[in-house]
Amino acid sequence: MSSDNGTGDDPTDPPPWPADMERRRWPRESDITRKQRPGGPPALVPMRFSTHELPPQQQFQAWQAHMAPLLDVRLPDGVSPDHGFVAEQTGWRLDDLLIVQQRTPAHSYLRSRAMLRSSRFDHWSLGLMKRGRSWTEVDRNVIETRPGELFLRSLGYPFRGRVTDSEGLLFFMPFELLADDAGSLEAANNSILSGSLAELLLNYINGIEANLASITADELPGIVHTVRDMVVTCVAASARPEADGPRTNKGVMERAHLYIHLNLTSSELTPDAICRAIGISRTRLYQLFEPSGGVLNYIRRRRLQQAHAALSDPTDTRPIAEIAEAAGFDLAANFTRAFSHEFGTSPREVRKAASSKKPVAPAASPSRRHRGTTIGDWLQAAGR
Repeated sequence: MSSDNGTGDDPTDPPPWPADMERRRWPRESDITRKQRPGGPPALVPMRFSTHELPPQQQFQAWQAHMAPLLDVRLPDGVSPDHGFVAEQTGWRLDDLLIVQQRTPAHSYLRSRAMLRSSRFDHWSLGLMKRGRSWTEVDRNVIETRPGELFLRSLGYPFRGRVTDSEGLLFFMPFELLADDAGSLEAANNSILSGSLAELLLNYINGIEANLASITADELPGIVHTVRDMVVTCVAASARPEADGPRTNKGVMERAHLYIHLNLTSSELTPDAICRAIGISRTRLYQLFEPSGGVLNYIRRRRLQQAHAALSDPTDTRPIAEIAEAAGFDLAANFTRAFSHEFGTSPREVRKAASSKKPVAPAASPSRRHRGTTIGDWLQAAGR
């Protein structure tokens, strides 16, 4: 029962604020204070690509060249490149993570098996569609992505699709960052993340995007690992138990990738060892890695990437010859040749840049140098 005697006995009726006391609000942090938070100055420098200033007839050709390391992009049927193609991307490197803000007109895209043979990228792509719609096919499974939805896709498998005039946010994560959970993730390739955990992840990446210009170097490792953990948790929460029966190609490939990752520095890492460990024939193993240019080529690329990471680490003082030996090269000259072919720069240049804390960007091919860097250059530079 409520009271009308003004004594404040009713808990829903708070007592009046004393007239002789100044009512104070909770202190609010000013914009100036926010900008002066400890931790150092902003660490991220945006990388930009845009066709806006090009003549309309050259815009789509420029977009094709920019995306060529990842995808073969084409215009919709009946659309002429002379009509123009105003597209733009802004890339942000957060250590191992590459974030790309993207706006494009309608187009189709293809990552073919032939492209996988020569591609050094098998990153995971976490995407948020903000405007527009897309349809993507992997292994005859097509998913439609709508505004506000998160999708997960691997660059390690062929896919194709199309997108309407759209705007989105892409997070590219290297395979190594998620290798310990390769099994569950590859089972979720080309899927829409849903549920309450996906909503939390959606809010988190929106928060990252809103603060890209102010993130400090001290905050980068925590952000990268939080995104990684949230992606893994979202996938695990929505995973379905596999039915009994023959193992799928994906399941075998997951175990092969994981075994290679765990034994990358071992001199005993051979096709026969992989076959024994995961229980398949050599013929089957070669078929699985045929899109990647073969299992030995896949192992070689992985070891070179690991060597690049070691040379980029100023705290790793091992001689280059020792790093080359760990990468499976008995002769330093062969290591230097393979390393330079893979990354467009020599091992000594990478180590010198690491000691001076100046990252070395991969060299652009002569045919593209006048057009600036590509999205492949952005990916290759991430984490270096």
